Amino acid sequence: MNWQQQFDGKIITAAEAVGKIEDGVTVVCSHAATNPQVIMRELVAQKERYTNLRLFHVMPLGYGEYASIENSAHFRHVTTFAGGTTRKAVAEGRADFIPCFFKNVPALLGNEIPVDIAVINVSTPDEDGYCSFSLSSDYTVRATELAKVVIAQVNDALPRVGGRDNSVHISRFDWIVPCSDPAPELPTGGAPSELEASIARHCASLVNDGDTLQLGIGAIPDAVLGFLTDKKHLGLHTEILCDGAVDMIKSGVIDGSRKTLHPGKVVVTFLAGTPKLYDFVADNPDIVMLPVDYVNDPATIAKHDNMVSINSCVEVDLTGQVNSETIGGRQFSGLGGQVDFVRGAQMSRGGKSIITMSSTASGGKISRIVPQLSPGNVVTTSRGDVDYIVTEYGIAKLKGKTLRERAQALIAIAHPDFRAGLEEEFGRRFY
Repeated sequence: MNWQQQFDGKIITAAEAVGKIEDGVTVVCSHAATNPQVIMRELVAQKERYTNLRLFHVMPLGYGEYASIENSAHFRHVTTFAGGTTRKAVAEGRADFIPCFFKNVPALLGNEIPVDIAVINVSTPDEDGYCSFSLSSDYTVRATELAKVVIAQVNDALPRVGGRDNSVHISRFDWIVPCSDPAPELPTGGAPSELEASIARHCASLVNDGDTLQLGIGAIPDAVLGFLTDKKHLGLHTEILCDGAVDMIKSGVIDGSRKTLHPGKVVVTFLAGTPKLYDFVADNPDIVMLPVDYVNDPATIAKHDNMVSINSCVEVDLTGQVNSETIGGRQFSGLGGQVDFVRGAQMSRGGKSIITMSSTASGGKISRIVPQLSPGNVVTTSRGDVDYIVTEYGIAKLKGKTLRERAQALIAIAHPDFRAGLEEEFGRRFY
């Protein structure tokens, strides 16, 4: 007897599954590349049934039409991260944004965010009946545990990833929608530009053989990998894994042999890339997928000796305050896991945290090193947490530096066109 015959009484169509979702409840959806697109499309197709359906979804990749202006009278998107499919809805007030470190999202569920229904996207079951959470462990595991009702897309297009720690028995599901829906992709940006390569080269100079890395989302953290090919025995303990790491793992540059926690394993809480990544991680025993409240916990991160976190930002002021999530006072992304890893890396023995950015924006018209953060923009990483700042003009180490020393170090890596103005501000403040 196959699994569909065994659970025939729970198997329904996507249309029937949406019929089980009543107006006025909160639905928590699985994350990123496990966006349950089949059911989300059907929700929109049946939108006239809803006037106040609350949908919590951190960063949906692929289909996100429920957050469009045409559907704002039916669905209310709630998130801790303004991603590509939902950023406009957050900016225009059609979606609600919760400032929250990624590691704390599971703790919101069942408390500040009710989990009336979990709509998740999992692999087909193994011979023991366990479905893999596949590309998204993060908060999806907790949502499945807490939900009053679980509706699962059991998807034969999703890989099994991360072993039994990243799985759930099929008997947990109240309703099952069999499908074959390929995971949405997060393609890389291709070869880095000359500017990105310059920044990445500076970052790579701070990485030593045997270090354990965390790489954030963005072109520059991804480009760093290309300048680490001469390193040995690197490890990965990271929030997200993308395509860029695959070749480094295959070549042996990343082997995890010197990791002090989970040696020999790549530890991650979600994956997003292309079929190159999805095929690589499928049934790969060296990939460990674990919930975000463990992976991103600074106490977990700090157990790695020589932990190096590499993330990006929008702007830095002369005191070292880092804005990584707002542009012009509008929410562009979220707190994510940057601060989790900044703090964990600095608690690590021999660890360091690196924040990267190009020195200018808007085609060179705006300096990203500023006297004060732009009006309406927020502090993501505090000046008390910051360690290294890197631009194409060099490296500024701010940890342990006075305000005067910080300002001087940042001016030295600012674009030359803006240094005079920054020097003038420096003079007003410190002389």
